[in-house]
Amino acid sequence: MAILSINSHVARGHVGNSATVFPLQCLGYEVWPVHTTLFSNHPGHGQWRGHVVEPRRVAQVLDGIADGGAFAGVEAVLTGYLGSVDTGEAVLTAVAAVKAAARGGAKPALYCCDPVIGDAEEGLYVEDALARWFGERAVAAADIITPNRFELAYLSGRPAATEAEAMAAARALIERGPRLVVATSIAADGAAAAGAEARISTLAVTATSAWRVTTPKLVTRAKGAGDVLAALFLGRYLEAGDARAALEQAVSSVFGLITAVGNTLGGEQARDLPMVASRVEITDPATRFLAEPLD
Repeated sequence: MAILSINSHVARGHVGNSATVFPLQCLGYEVWPVHTTLFSNHPGHGQWRGHVVEPRRVAQVLDGIADGGAFAGVEAVLTGYLGSVDTGEAVLTAVAAVKAAARGGAKPALYCCDPVIGDAEEGLYVEDALARWFGERAVAAADIITPNRFELAYLSGRPAATEAEAMAAARALIERGPRLVVATSIAADGAAAAGAEARISTLAVTATSAWRVTTPKLVTRAKGAGDVLAALFLGRYLEAGDARAALEQAVSSVFGLITAVGNTLGGEQARDLPMVASRVEITDPATRFLAEPLD
């Protein structure tokens, strides 16, 4: 069985598919990447070259996989940066086909949507039409969504600054379709207290349960942590269907990768996660964080 990963791609560094494929392979998954961009590197480096893949080209690749009957071997679809509404619609067509091909099998195929819309620092970094599309179309189609704090608030139309607010916002999204919301970069309870260590929480919320993993807040210039988190959560969740365990394992691995970010030759902090050099953090993180129930 395979995971179909539809996301951006960079030749150098680790964001998009360049951040999702390798970690999932380390966990033992066959991964089929379909690229929505072809860039030299991520824009955080200050300059880049390349182009967005036309929606019809993305659709052609997906159709080619379907024509070969391979969708029957897909156990999950993972999506990240899509770039346009037309590409999003091609993705949903493929998701529906994958789910149809899996009917009658041992278990249904899952759709995990990382709704790449923006963040608290930069605001929206996709066009308004695509941001609205995620809220109107992707949320309803997904089984799992993995928004950051900004994306959770945008999609739910609710505040998500605290753990309680984020849990309520996640449950509002669950009413619209997905069974599970994994919310990242949430301010941990007590993090704003005088003298308290800066900490953030990642939540896994269903209609009836909620878990949090809280870690020290690490400041880094490296991009791709959200892509890796979505991939590792999905991979771990597919193993046993245990959201709590998947949350613990995924967060611990991402924390380890961020901790391992070093400096470039000029002494400046690196802008990419050391995915290959620190690959042991993917399978056996040095620091393990445990989940706590929220309700």
